[in-house]
Amino acid sequence: MKIQFCGASSGVTGSCHLLSAGNHKILLDCGQFQGGKAEEAMNAEPFPFDVAEVECVVLSHAHIDHCGRLPLLVKRGYTGPIYCTDATADLLQIMLRDSAYIHEKEAEWQNRKKERAGRDLVEPLYTITDAEAALQLVVPVRYEQKIELFPEIKICFNDAGHILGSAITEIWVKEDEKEAKIVFSGDLGMTDRPILRDPTYIKDADYVIMETTYGNRNHIENLQSIEDLLDIVIKTIKRGGNVVIPAFAVGRTQELIFEFNRFYNERPEYREALEDITVYIDSPMATSATEIFRRNAQVFDDETRDYILKGDNPLDFKNLKFTRSSDDSRALNAMTKAKVIISASGMCEAGRIRHHLKHNLWDEKNSIVFVGYQAQGTLGRALVEGVDKVTLFGEEIQVKAEIYNLEGFSGHADQNGLFTWLASFEQPPKKVFLVHGEEDSKKDFAKLVKERLGYEPVVVLGNSEFEMDMETASVTNMPEAERQEVRFEEVQNVRNKISDIHSDLETILYNANLAMDNDVSEEKIQAINNIIQELEKATLELGSTVSEKPISEEMMSPEEGSSEAAPAPKEPKRV
Repeated sequence: MKIQFCGASSGVTGSCHLLSAGNHKILLDCGQFQGGKAEEAMNAEPFPFDVAEVECVVLSHAHIDHCGRLPLLVKRGYTGPIYCTDATADLLQIMLRDSAYIHEKEAEWQNRKKERAGRDLVEPLYTITDAEAALQLVVPVRYEQKIELFPEIKICFNDAGHILGSAITEIWVKEDEKEAKIVFSGDLGMTDRPILRDPTYIKDADYVIMETTYGNRNHIENLQSIEDLLDIVIKTIKRGGNVVIPAFAVGRTQELIFEFNRFYNERPEYREALEDITVYIDSPMATSATEIFRRNAQVFDDETRDYILKGDNPLDFKNLKFTRSSDDSRALNAMTKAKVIISASGMCEAGRIRHHLKHNLWDEKNSIVFVGYQAQGTLGRALVEGVDKVTLFGEEIQVKAEIYNLEGFSGHADQNGLFTWLASFEQPPKKVFLVHGEEDSKKDFAKLVKERLGYEPVVVLGNSEFEMDMETASVTNMPEAERQEVRFEEVQNVRNKISDIHSDLETILYNANLAMDNDVSEEKIQAINNIIQELEKATLELGSTVSEKPISEEMMSPEEGSSEAAPAPKEPKRV
């Protein structure tokens, strides 16, 4: 039996793991890489396995970093079933179509520029047609229903408590008359959170594939984050500003609606202050996802069910308004009345949120509140880390709004939650593989596990493959995989340098265009010269890196680069 890690192995996006047992190959997740342009370019590369050999996909949940390359898999020849929970199947209907639409529009935008420049055109990563073909392969399965994939392999989904329909997957494998059990955590949620049930604790496993998004830190109490959010909203509205909340359309948006509903209905000390504040959900996907949440009350926790039984819709309240059309979205930024805008994407890499940031970041009366994980290379990560200017739609924007990061709203288990889940196994697993986390997060969590539980997890770094001996319980890192792991890190370093250089080039071009049309100070010209000198230095460093270890053309995208944020961080402005 072998496990090949093909994504979410050096970061938190692109979840994809290939399980080989006997004559069968099963893909656990097929997610999209997210972050800067360097990470996005990885999506177009060939899968590190033969697509034709994959017999089925087992999907943990509907977030794009776990499901976003399913249409690409189908585009490249996959025709087998895609197993997931019934709620995940509902969410995939909107997630994959929306993702395909974004890829099509991105290709259109690039091709307009390429056509004017006389360059070769590009095709989208995948299309609506590919997404529809993938949706035809989806097989919904209920929680706690043990099903047979093959005579030798069975699976069962358990509630992961991360988003609606998220699953921890138990996999039973027979090979050479021996049986082993693998548990794939997917993304684990926090305990005692609204709407969803707590993550399921699994009693036994031989091998565990486990996420470590927050493996090296703990969240503040959720109640404190809720109080902080309300204080931020009231303080910002009183000074005439807007509150902009980048939120994932599935999960965080619905939790925010739930909490606002509770404060409107149950907290008289806040009711008067909130009475005239309108909360806008400006995301067609979030609107559709909220409707799907309402249709899947069978998986809600007891608290939310009690609300429903009392006749209260926990996903609605007096001053909540949904916008669908682009015209309605644009109208929000023309309104002078202070308001709360919740919009996707949660990491600020696409969607309407970027327009709202353009119109609100520059004004110190406004507040930007992050309520979810921000991956490396994303605009959201740069803002949380304190960048003082960003480039949006070709325009340089000063960051003067107050920036807050309320990790208590995160849908991911923190270090304590992850450790409690792992420690709940009645017998120590033979081996634990740590994925879906940045390197320091995985290593710190591995150290904690060794200190407190006495066994050593495998810290997965880069695409790698391990062979598991079902008789001796030993795990061997395949030699070729070790080389791939090193190679992966080298390629990533070069990608990141190219991305930074491309970003600086955009800044130069932007300022040069200003110089053509306006009087520019000597200080501004000197700033441009300084950037050029830094570019020259970076280019020389990059040249030496590439000369030491050349990178093949097929591993580089012709359109690499363009991190949206300027590279000079400062201390973040927090609660």
